[in-house]
Amino acid sequence: MMNHFMVLAVLLPLRTCYTTYLQQESTVFPVNYLSISKDLALQRLLVEWDVGKSAHDAELAMSFEIQVRRTDETTTVWTEFHNVTLDKSGKPLHWIWDSDLPLECMSHSVRIRSKAEASKIWSQWSLWETVLGLDTSNNSGPQIFPNEKIVEEGSDITLCCIGRKDQIIKEFFLSPAVHVFNRTNSQVGLLTVKNVARQKVPHITVYCKESCNEEQCYDQAVFFVGKPPDTPNDFSCQTQDMRTVTCTWSQGGDTYLYGRHSPKYTLSEEFSQKTVPCTVSCSEQCSCSWDIGQQRTCNITVTVENPLGKKTATDVFDVTHRIYPAAPFQLWEECTDTEITLYWKHRNKEIELFCQTEVLHPDGKVELHNSSATHLPYASITLGGLQPYTEYTARVHCGAAKHFWRWSEWSEARTIRTKEATPSGKLDIWREITPVLGGRNVTLFWKQAPSFRANGRSISYEVTWEKVEGGSKPESISVSSVYNSTRISIDNHSYIISIMAKNNVNYSLPSRLIIPRATGTEELKEEQVNGTDDGIFISWEPRRIYDSYIIDWCNFPMLQPCDLQWKRFGPNTSSALINSAAFVPGVRYNFRIYGSVANRASLLEKKTGYLRELPPLRDPTVEVELTFNAVTLSWDSYLTNESQPGFIRGYHVYVSPIQEDCSLKGSKKHVLPDDSVLCKYTIENPEEKRYIVKHLLSNTKYKLVVKAYTGGGETPIVNFRYIDTPFNSNMLYLLVLLVIVPVLVAAVCRWKMKWVKECCCPVIPSPNKSKVLSFKEFKIGSEKVLKISDCIPDMLAVDNKAEAQKLHPWSQLSPMPTEDKIDGHNSSWLCPNDNGEREFTPTAIPQTHTWFENFAYSSHFAVEPDACQIPETLEASKPELSVVLYQPHYYFDIFNEDAASTPRVTAGRKTNLRYISQTDVHCLGRRL
Repeated sequence: MMNHFMVLAVLLPLRTCYTTYLQQESTVFPVNYLSISKDLALQRLLVEWDVGKSAHDAELAMSFEIQVRRTDETTTVWTEFHNVTLDKSGKPLHWIWDSDLPLECMSHSVRIRSKAEASKIWSQWSLWETVLGLDTSNNSGPQIFPNEKIVEEGSDITLCCIGRKDQIIKEFFLSPAVHVFNRTNSQVGLLTVKNVARQKVPHITVYCKESCNEEQCYDQAVFFVGKPPDTPNDFSCQTQDMRTVTCTWSQGGDTYLYGRHSPKYTLSEEFSQKTVPCTVSCSEQCSCSWDIGQQRTCNITVTVENPLGKKTATDVFDVTHRIYPAAPFQLWEECTDTEITLYWKHRNKEIELFCQTEVLHPDGKVELHNSSATHLPYASITLGGLQPYTEYTARVHCGAAKHFWRWSEWSEARTIRTKEATPSGKLDIWREITPVLGGRNVTLFWKQAPSFRANGRSISYEVTWEKVEGGSKPESISVSSVYNSTRISIDNHSYIISIMAKNNVNYSLPSRLIIPRATGTEELKEEQVNGTDDGIFISWEPRRIYDSYIIDWCNFPMLQPCDLQWKRFGPNTSSALINSAAFVPGVRYNFRIYGSVANRASLLEKKTGYLRELPPLRDPTVEVELTFNAVTLSWDSYLTNESQPGFIRGYHVYVSPIQEDCSLKGSKKHVLPDDSVLCKYTIENPEEKRYIVKHLLSNTKYKLVVKAYTGGGETPIVNFRYIDTPFNSNMLYLLVLLVIVPVLVAAVCRWKMKWVKECCCPVIPSPNKSKVLSFKEFKIGSEKVLKISDCIPDMLAVDNKAEAQKLHPWSQLSPMPTEDKIDGHNSSWLCPNDNGEREFTPTAIPQTHTWFENFAYSSHFAVEPDACQIPETLEASKPELSVVLYQPHYYFDIFNEDAASTPRVTAGRKTNLRYISQTDVHCLGRRL
């Protein structure tokens, strides 16, 4: 029973809590009050609303969902959740919304619903509460909003143009033109500019035009693009007299807003909660001054503000710690040759000051000297360790000795010159000796050594010389300060020369040198040296006997005077880099190195060199000697001395045929910028001014050029010399031997052809052309028969046996020897005129010839018949003739050499036969 009551006691409170939670969760508190208004200056919607009193009494934590929309837009343009805990005061709730669109452009509506944070159920939406825009009013013309706007650079801006009822916005644009997003309904036009940039003009103009053309159809507005002001930099306040405070600061970057929109500065004192009564002025810095009276601690705030924002800076200070004294004034001095006492006045007599004096030396060195000012009307400082007759510039500034804040402004600078004193140090002197007839001219030079000081305004130079051996009176001259050299004449004896500087106070210590006795000196060979970017490097062989070395040279070797310079070196030095502002590339400088001991100098070495060698100024003038296969070049007149801008190291000879690239034997190829190829020959001896280019082609045109080169190279190849090699005479001689001589021989042979032919190849006459055929006597048939009595032939030829038998009526009476028939062919035969029989082999001739028969050969008659017997007698005695006819025993072909079958036969023919011309014999014959 007891347990049952305990369970009930626990469950009843739980049920009560659960019931209350369910009631709260299911309870809603709708908005029962909603009001909306607009702040056109700030372009804000001000929303005020409330819920039932029970919600306030319960001090519920509630959430409100707020929505905003515009007249022409069906969707919500803004939604925001606003959480708040109500209190029992019952005050309405407020919410502010910043519109990106001018509120004048169109009507805006707001609605709200609520929910307790412990509940999941939202209340019903309140009704839309609307604040009207000017799009609902009856305007007299189009209107642009915002009408004048200050826009921060880089932000976005939306503008609108509201037209009149029944009018359409036709044009809506900006000038100068920028990229915009526009959208327009019939009455309202919108322009949105993203990331607004500053233009060159001070403002941007907006234009709007309706569809009509009357004056009231237009409207325009402007807006400015700028920046919010920067926070004032270096803001601080100070005082000079502990009564007036001056605050200064830097104004920062340009805001690009001017006139009434420019930044405005105000100062306020936080302790007194008052605005500081001062006028701000700004140039390079801004400043503002006012009287603080007896106030010693201040908290000053400067505020800078423009339409786009404001910034502040604060300075809290004790006036006694911010003392900035006034600059010293009325400076004067007292001085000796080495000291200056400087005096000045100051205005802050009641403030203990600490001062600093700045001294500027002639060489640019600056020294600072500190001093404490007394309560006297003036302060002073003594500056020592100065040089005589030297100008110094001094100025002073001061600060508070206690609680030092900063230095005052500098006083005016004062230039002070110390008094004169005896010249200090010695002159650096040198000489140049020129032999003349009967003596020497000595040019003396001097300059102020680093240790020398003139110490005076008016200075001159005293030059004295006398013989070393003594016995002569010293001579001297005085030279004005405007000169640094003079010339004296001495004989060939040894002299000592001294030079002193003199001012209004006294002479300097003398500088001496000894001119040795004139003797014949060996000419030293010049050695070439090289230059660098920093000067010309000189080295020499040191000698132990000398206590110093001197190098001299001329800055302008081509001029007279040449501006002789010299430099001294210690005994342990054996090289030096000589530099001068007068050194220029392409000029040869000659250096002489002297060793000095006891003021007596001796020439040791000579050097010559260039700061930088340049290519030769001109090319050699070349003389040419030509042969058919070589050209000899000479340029003897070309100079290699100091007139050249570099040491002539040698020469390059360039050769090439006109029509083709060069490839001569023994040369190197050189390619020009136009890719043509030249033959290059190098001559490394600058004194060799003659060269022979060999292996040329005869009767060919060549171009050539000779270039001198130095350590600086050679000039570009521009102009060539053109040559034509002559014709090769040897070839002409060979041509004469091979062509002309044979032609002449042939011509002579042709002119003397008959004689040559008769000598070398006698013509064998043709029987057809013989006079023997011109007779008219004895004929057999149609053929003429030679009358034996008319001629005595030396040989006979029978061309055809059958024809012979036809021709001779007596051939039937006396048969031919059997050896006349050979191989069944007709043959011709020759036979010598002697009657001796020989062994002879007849030769066949496959052609027909004219033949003759001599009846006197080989006769068997005991008595020789009448050789001149007429044919009639022969014909009458024909039967008797058969026993007395002569038959040729041997025959030989006189027309065909090939008929001889053996060398023996041919030899026999040539040695045993004798040919007698028949052209002059008048006899009868027959032609086959």
